[in-house]
Order: sequence, then structure tokens, then C-alpha cells
Amino acid sequence: MSDTWKPCSTCKKPLAWGARYYKCSVTTCNSGRFQLVFCSVSCWDAHNPAMSHRSGTWAVEAFAPKSAGPTGTPEADRRVVRPGGSAPPAPEEVLIIASRLKEFVHAEAQFNTSADVMEALSTIVRDATRDAIARARTEGRRTVMARDFRR
Repeated sequence: MSDTWKPCSTCKKPLAWGARYYKCSVTTCNSGRFQLVFCSVSCWDAHNPAMSHRSGTWAVEAFAPKSAGPTGTPEADRRVVRPGGSAPPAPEEVLIIASRLKEFVHAEAQFNTSADVMEALSTIVRDATRDAIARARTEGRRTVMARDFRR
């Protein structure tokens, strides 16, 4: 029997039976016969630009089967966001559901909505949320509540 389970999809380094590996959180990278496996988070990260993934993907830590036989049971998968266990910074992405906002504006006034409105409203929401977090922290709570938001 071979010592190699599969090669890394990026660098082609062989992965041994029972070895730790990483797979992509995007289902199209792990469906059917198309299964990408990576020896490290760096190799997983290298495939993102080539696959045109959006932000919001992550590497899932997994273990290769212990052997080729039916007794090999993979360990539970573990989500890995960044190497080294550091948390990612707060994303500066759009927080507003564009279709819902456009429907609301059209229903209220039969107006159209420009695409840059979503970014502007997201900035307002982020600022209001940061203020609410500060109010909750001042009151000694770790839960942001509706009363922490001010008009």
C-alpha cells in the first residue's frame, strides 16, 4: 500500500494517510469527483485568486483517512479562518441587502436606488454599531441591545 493518500492541489506535496490537510469552504471546490486538498493554509490561500472566490471563504481543517480500508474514520472538521489563530479584522464590506432596500425605496416613493447607497448606509450602520458597542461596554454588558442604538 502507498504511503500517499493524495497530493496537495497547489504544490503537489504528497499527503500521507491520517495526515492533517485543509479543504476549501466553497462547495464547488469539494463536490463530486472535484475535491481540492491542501497541505497548508498557505496553499489553500494560493488557490483563492485562481478560483475567483469572494471574501468570506475559509480553510477547513480535516484529516485524511487512517487507511484505505473501511476502518479509516476521518477526524471532525475544524474551521480555520487565518493561520496562527488570529482573528480577522472587522470587515469593511457592504452590510445592507441591496434588493430589500431597493424594494423599500420603490414601494415608498417609486424611486430607483444608486449602487453607492449600499456602501454609504453600511458606513452609517458600522458607526452606529460601534457607538452601541461602546454604550454596552460602559454599562458592563457584553451584549449589544436595541437600547444601545440612538437616533
